[in-house]
Amino acid sequence: MPTEFSFLPDLASTFAWQVDALYILMVVLTIIFTGGVFAAIAYLAIKYKRRSDDERPAPILGSIPLELAWSIIPLFMAMGVYFLGADLYFRLYRAPAETLDIYVIGKQWMWKVQHAEGKREINELHVPIGQPIKLIMSSEDVIHSFYVPAFRTKKDVVPGRYTTIWFEASQLGEFHLFCAEYCGTEHSTMIGKVIVMEPVDYQNWLSGGSGQSETMVQAGERQFGQLGCETCHKETSSGRGPSLVGVFGKPVVLENGSEVMVDEDYVRESILNPQAKIVEGYKPIMPTFQGQISEETLLQILTYIQSLGAAE
Repeated sequence: MPTEFSFLPDLASTFAWQVDALYILMVVLTIIFTGGVFAAIAYLAIKYKRRSDDERPAPILGSIPLELAWSIIPLFMAMGVYFLGADLYFRLYRAPAETLDIYVIGKQWMWKVQHAEGKREINELHVPIGQPIKLIMSSEDVIHSFYVPAFRTKKDVVPGRYTTIWFEASQLGEFHLFCAEYCGTEHSTMIGKVIVMEPVDYQNWLSGGSGQSETMVQAGERQFGQLGCETCHKETSSGRGPSLVGVFGKPVVLENGSEVMVDEDYVRESILNPQAKIVEGYKPIMPTFQGQISEETLLQILTYIQSLGAAE
C-alpha cells in the first residue's frame, strides 16, 4: 500500500525505479554543475578583486586543454543522459508481444474501463501483479491524461484516436489514478485507483459478480450484426466490402496504390470516416457511423475484428 507521506511515490511497477534513477541522476548533475559554477564565480570574484584604482590585471592568454575539457566532458555527460533517457523511453512505450489488453475511455469526469472478458469498472482498474498490461485508450470529449504516479507512467488520452500505454505492476495494493491534463471545471474530481491483485484473486474477481456480462468480442460481434456490417463484409471476398478475416495487423493496398496498416486507428477511421481510405478494388459505398455509435461500441467492434485474425 502507498505510504501516507514520502518524498517519492511507491515504486510499484517494473520500470518505476529506472525512471527515478534517471531523474535523480539529472538532479545530481544539475546540483554539481550549478554548485561548481557558483563556487567558481565566488572564488574568481574574490581572487581577482580589484585592489586599487590604478591596478592593471595581467593579460590571460587562455588554456586550450582547459577549454577542451569543459566542452568535451559535459558533452559526453549530456549524451550519456540522453541515451539513457531514450532507451528508457522506448522501453516504456513499446509494449511486449504478450500483454493483457484492457480498454479505457476518458470522459468528463471519469475513467470507464472494460476488460476483454466483459467486466466493467468506473474510476477503478483491477490488474494482476507480474503480468504486462496494455491499455488501449480513447476519449469521448476532450484531452485527458492517464497518470499513475506509483507506476511512473502517464499518457494523453485523445479524442478521435487511440493511444496505448503499458506497465507491469510489481507491488500489491491500491494506487492513485489521476487525470493529469486539465479537462474542465471538475478536472480535480477525475480520480480513481488501480488495484493490483494476485493472479488467482484477479481471475476470481473477473468471474465474480451477479450475471456475467458478454465479452468484448461477443459484444462486438453482436454490434457488427446489428449495424448491418456483415451484409457487406463477408468472410470471403465476395461481399461489396473487403473481408475482415485475418486482416488486422497486416497492410492493405488502397485505391491510390499506397499501403496502410490495419491497426486500431485505421479500423476506427474506416468506421467513422469510411471515404478517407478506400481499399483497392472496392467502391466508396460504406456510410459513416459518426455520431451514431459510442466509443464503447467502437472498441467492441475493434476487438471483434481483431479476433477474426492477426498478423503472424
